[in-house]
Amino acid sequence: MLLNKSILKDKSLVKKGYKLPSFNYEMVRESTKKTPKWIHFGAGNLFRAYQAKVAQELLDKDVIKEGIIVVGGCDYEITRKIFREHDNLSVVATLKADGSIDKTIVNSVIFSYSLDSNNEGDMNELVKIFKNPSLQMASFTITEKGYMYLDNEGNILQGIREDIENKLIKPNSYLVKLLYLLKHRYENGRLPLALVSMDNCSHNGDRLKDALVSIAMELKKNNTVDEDFVEYLSDERTISYPLTMIDKITPGPDKSVEEVLSKDGFTDMKPIITSRNSYVAPFVNSEECQYLVIEDKFPNGRDELEKGGFIFTDRETVDKVEKMKVGTCLNPLHTALAIFGCLLSYEKISEEMKDEDLVNLIKMIAYKEGMKVVIDPKIISPTEFLDAVINTRLPNPFMPDTPQRIATDTSQKLSVRFGETLKSYERLGLDMLSLKAIPLVLAGWIRYLLGYDDKHNSFMLSSDPLLENLEEKIKELKHGINNKDEGKIVLVVKDILSRKDIFGLDLSDSVLSSRIVEYFMDMLELGGVRKTIRKVVG
Repeated sequence: MLLNKSILKDKSLVKKGYKLPSFNYEMVRESTKKTPKWIHFGAGNLFRAYQAKVAQELLDKDVIKEGIIVVGGCDYEITRKIFREHDNLSVVATLKADGSIDKTIVNSVIFSYSLDSNNEGDMNELVKIFKNPSLQMASFTITEKGYMYLDNEGNILQGIREDIENKLIKPNSYLVKLLYLLKHRYENGRLPLALVSMDNCSHNGDRLKDALVSIAMELKKNNTVDEDFVEYLSDERTISYPLTMIDKITPGPDKSVEEVLSKDGFTDMKPIITSRNSYVAPFVNSEECQYLVIEDKFPNGRDELEKGGFIFTDRETVDKVEKMKVGTCLNPLHTALAIFGCLLSYEKISEEMKDEDLVNLIKMIAYKEGMKVVIDPKIISPTEFLDAVINTRLPNPFMPDTPQRIATDTSQKLSVRFGETLKSYERLGLDMLSLKAIPLVLAGWIRYLLGYDDKHNSFMLSSDPLLENLEEKIKELKHGINNKDEGKIVLVVKDILSRKDIFGLDLSDSVLSSRIVEYFMDMLELGGVRKTIRKVVG
């Protein structure tokens, strides 16, 4: 049995526990073609498991009349091999803590395209969609790196610079290709649109706006666009950039889920590795828990998406929810487990949650240190959210998430996940020296950079945009360790701690500096990571 449109009337799947779409596909397809409302950039696991699944539920309930148009922005093989080869269908396996699996055939993606300037057919279709007055929202799950337009020295990235110089002729960079589409919408009557980042990063909407407006200003300098176009992008009465907070764990395709689907009769569930090293499958597995809080700013209107569980509110509340989650109740715990999971040779987050030392560590980070300065958004209880994370979500043995995956891009996460808490302690005049668990995590990350675990076996560091930049420091650290040069080690660690771009503040002169150095030194010996964790958490 292949995953394609022919299975949608296969009642045997219902007997096997699958939920099939019930909406009239042909009517929805025709409506989506004539009056598209929602286009999504980023054809990854999160989108398929969350936004696409919610859209299907709303289509089944007749709350919305149009499906989603999805755009693969970087890895065009995903569009071709995962979406089009399977008639844009996906199998979504929701893994529950009790071991049961909810299986849904998701059919809400009506059209799929590649954001490829060399694919004239797809780009022409995307231009038509952006010129359509009915379009209400373009949403994004393109990862935090997708909004970067400057390098570490503050210069415009080379690929974007080349696209600017080429005056939008067949652009290659993601953000400039988006501007190319928006320019067509602007030229068709300054049509309004909401650009909704749904990526898990702080002030995501502001990042998107800053990038697009800044690049547009550069395009104005060489007369590619006019001042009115820059104003069109800047005025949120025409183009808005709502803030959002999203929370749903969607790991890569799990072998055990693939086996379940294969036993049910599917013969095409095997994951693929694309030429760009994306590891994807026709199915996606995810946890049951999910949150999407959105600033309600849609200049061209919107459907009643709240009936699918999305929470629409004001900007201040979204900001509070995001700070609660990213700064206290989930992301700091994830990062701590990622770092120490690698150092203690764990391969699953759920296995780490059986480790009393690590559970005590994350409880100390959250309940004892973080909750003193937690932001309470009122619409979601911080304590209830945190309880669910520690007691239900992270220990879920059927969620095959790995510390190695979560350790990706850690240098980009520490300033928000821990730096903001440290700033709050300073601002509120709280005793910084009362902090022990958070300094341990920061010391643990520097220890992680050495690339060997607590048994002194080497491991591969997860990808990170600053890894190359830190390589020389890592070499110096290793040199000091190998020569037992304590003075050298202290100097190098403090040099790393001075990086505001990593930690959000200069920690080299902080009262915590000596404590972080001490923890780092303690973790160097064989078995020192475990001993240091126990010393800190008791």
